[in-house]
Amino acid sequence: MKSAKTPHEVHAVLAAAFNTKDVNVVMNVYDANGIIFPEPGKEISGRAQFAEAVKSICAVPGVMEIKTVYCLQSGDVAVGRSEWSVTDNGKTQVAAKGIELMKQQPDGSWKIIIDHAFGAEANLIA
Repeated sequence: MKSAKTPHEVHAVLAAAFNTKDVNVVMNVYDANGIIFPEPGKEISGRAQFAEAVKSICAVPGVMEIKTVYCLQSGDVAVGRSEWSVTDNGKTQVAAKGIELMKQQPDGSWKIIIDHAFGAEANLIA
């Protein structure tokens, strides 16, 4: 599986990884020492819990698409805003607006360290 060479590639690489439905492939897009919010108000950290959250998302039937609304980079960190969905046979299974914090790795690739999948929803209260 291709790794993201720039922060602007992260969303496309993440969607392709999720579409493999392989938890290990998806986990390679993340820094598993980070955090993920697989649903509003639910923060997950720790490698085992992180993998379980990814497994649940991979279980949603359909194809994931991610549109990058913006990606802002400063040195070895970047923040992205996304609009994503999983669609199966023309029916949207889940869709949201997310915010992702990415960090460049020692090998030059980029990984997500914070994935707030619903972080840009208008009705979300922090």
